[in-house]
Amino acid sequence: MNPFQYSKPDTVQAAVDLSSPVSRFIAGGTNLLDLMKENLTRPEHLIDITGLPLADLSETPSGGVMIGALVSNADLAWHPWIQRRYPLLSQAILAGASPQLRNMASTGGNLLQRTRCYYFYDANVPCNKRRPGSGCPARDGLNRMHAIFGASDQCVATHPSDMCVALAALEAVVHVIGRGGARTIEFADFHRLPGDAPERDNQLADDELITAIELPAAGFAEHSHYLKIRDRASYAFALVSVAAALELDGPVIRQARLALGGVAHKPWRDRAVESWLTGQTVSRETFTAAADALLQNAEPLEHNGFKVRLARRAVVRALSDAALVGGQA
Repeated sequence: MNPFQYSKPDTVQAAVDLSSPVSRFIAGGTNLLDLMKENLTRPEHLIDITGLPLADLSETPSGGVMIGALVSNADLAWHPWIQRRYPLLSQAILAGASPQLRNMASTGGNLLQRTRCYYFYDANVPCNKRRPGSGCPARDGLNRMHAIFGASDQCVATHPSDMCVALAALEAVVHVIGRGGARTIEFADFHRLPGDAPERDNQLADDELITAIELPAAGFAEHSHYLKIRDRASYAFALVSVAAALELDGPVIRQARLALGGVAHKPWRDRAVESWLTGQTVSRETFTAAADALLQNAEPLEHNGFKVRLARRAVVRALSDAALVGGQA
């Protein structure tokens, strides 16, 4: 048992003031407590933020939705605004974890999940995410679940969240506050690729707390779909997942968003492929060409080459299903 200090502040500023490089904010604890039990992280101070006023949804002046960081995954997935205006996000959340975990997990905490790489979770083997410079046994070991995009010599882990894949496609904005004040981070910039610092998953400073996630007005309510491919139908992380969103004018694509999960250290988007889809006509041939372009730069490892083929088929299926949601063919 590693001893730690526990605090439960009642204001956001008090929580920020308590933070330090050896502290961790805790809400639902669905990932942090696992890491502590496995002796993979040893915070000296837990700052319980569940008493802070961050559990509401509100409409923004621009027509979007502001989601408090303490809104549970379950409440978010079933909220009428989200189901009606952002069905892609609702589908993604409901594809993840289990009902019990979704009841506990917070929206802000979902963004901060650590990888489920089995080498990361085994304290008896090297891992650059746990001990920088110790090595990455996954690169030449059993790497079936690992990255095919954006990896480095230092790390080939993938980000585990389903919700984040949908938020990437929707181009959400993360609101944070620290000792230096409040700031916003575009979702595309929030998570990091591993590079030579795989221990850093995101752009947050040690003293920064996520306060909200902002959704833009455009929710692609008529034409979106989240597809998750996994080893079993219940409670498994994605081998490959796809968040597809289209704006259509008849059979013509006016705007496209495409984000992949289970394939990189962060939700993966290719803006060039999305731009190419704009102006194209809805068809299986169009979607196959987009999938081929998206996967052409994949760099599979020894045991996960199947992910390239799986992702190609998943992209075509997700885009096809998204196009059909509103009755287009």
